Amino acid sequence: MASAQQAEAVPWQAEAQVVAAQKRTVRLLAAAQIVGGVGVGVASSLGSLLAESVGQSETYAGLARTAMAAGAAAVGVPLAFIAQRRGRRSSLSAGWLAAALGGFILVAAAVLESIPLLVVGMLLFGIGSATNQQSRYAAADLAMPDRRARALSIVVWSTTIGSVIGPNLADPGAAVASALHLPPLTGAFLLASVCMTLASVLLWAWLRPDPLVLSRRRPEGEAEPPKTGASAAVPSDSMGDTLRMVREHLRRAPRAAFAFLAIVVAHTIMVAVMTMTPVSMARHGETLTVVGITISGHLLGMYAFSPVVGWLADRFGHLPVALAGQAIFVVSALLSGLSHGSVAMVMAGLLLLGLGWSFSLVAGSALLSEATPARLRPGVQGTADTVMNVVAAVGASLSGPLMSSVGFGGLNAIAGILVLPVVVCSFRLARIRTRYGQWPRRGLDSKP
Repeated sequence: MASAQQAEAVPWQAEAQVVAAQKRTVRLLAAAQIVGGVGVGVASSLGSLLAESVGQSETYAGLARTAMAAGAAAVGVPLAFIAQRRGRRSSLSAGWLAAALGGFILVAAAVLESIPLLVVGMLLFGIGSATNQQSRYAAADLAMPDRRARALSIVVWSTTIGSVIGPNLADPGAAVASALHLPPLTGAFLLASVCMTLASVLLWAWLRPDPLVLSRRRPEGEAEPPKTGASAAVPSDSMGDTLRMVREHLRRAPRAAFAFLAIVVAHTIMVAVMTMTPVSMARHGETLTVVGITISGHLLGMYAFSPVVGWLADRFGHLPVALAGQAIFVVSALLSGLSHGSVAMVMAGLLLLGLGWSFSLVAGSALLSEATPARLRPGVQGTADTVMNVVAAVGASLSGPLMSSVGFGGLNAIAGILVLPVVVCSFRLARIRTRYGQWPRRGLDSKP
């Protein structure tokens, strides 16, 4: 009897075939992130320049950034719906392939000097960002409950490599473009498209077994019995059904709602402040070199420490680490807001801004996966990414007028205030913990 109870206490993720599948999944996702992330790096650094050269106007540089952001936001839920119906393999490989197609269309836009093709290409190229973001969730599908954040953080960390390589493809890309008699900037996009295609092929060919499909065949201790067979593979008939189920789950699951809010708020704060920091530094007479070093430090904070953040989240709890991210945001806002042109304070503030984002995103994403049943997970995760991209885009568009009216210090003060909803939401979870004597599990999440 004792041995039987001990066997029941061992989670299904500890089974040998699941452990092997998880290791294989994380390795493949990391490789795809490195290769596909090159394209994301190219988009962020050279997309505006390509648009400006095609349109012969700075106006089109802003249009490129907007189109890529719109593409990333618009495709979050559709990619999640594909994952819900077909699994992670189909969703992620389709996302990278669509982004690669966008890169080839951008090359055609530059050759033909076509603005409509430019917009279509940028929209599709933006899908790469959404795919890059959703890849992190696939790492948590088969992870041990006490290692979800670490598995997820490895995929987040892998993005660092692609984001560093991508911006440096301008010169190699120019050599490729020259050999093919194409406009100079198109070479980098050709290389990026090849990399994104390779990421798609890697996932389509070798992401077997599909981690999400495999996880649905295993018990999770949910409030209702896990689905099997066709109902497990196809939880809903339409995207509308999926969204309704997502809304209902977030309404009834306080931990999932907290994680959802923490992810959206963190991304909004990060994008709004990061967007205006170079403008503020330029107004104080800083050189482009100093601005570049500052942004590099920010990216370091976002990605480089994510494995450490993942370990902390698994060791001390996802919710406490997500709350620690809010505290880091406040310290960041104080340093940047009170800098008065001090380069050292702005650098420190922006480094902490990236670190606060890492704490919130890694811990929040792991908690969102933990607090959501496998059959609903892609829809909830995709909706979170869509909302965070949409709200962050609005925040970025408002950050300029806000800085003009209240200054860089005022913008950081507003960013610091934005953490309050996350803190308030945590109080609700504290009351539930007091009621049940522990942090609620999914079964309790469904109770009023």
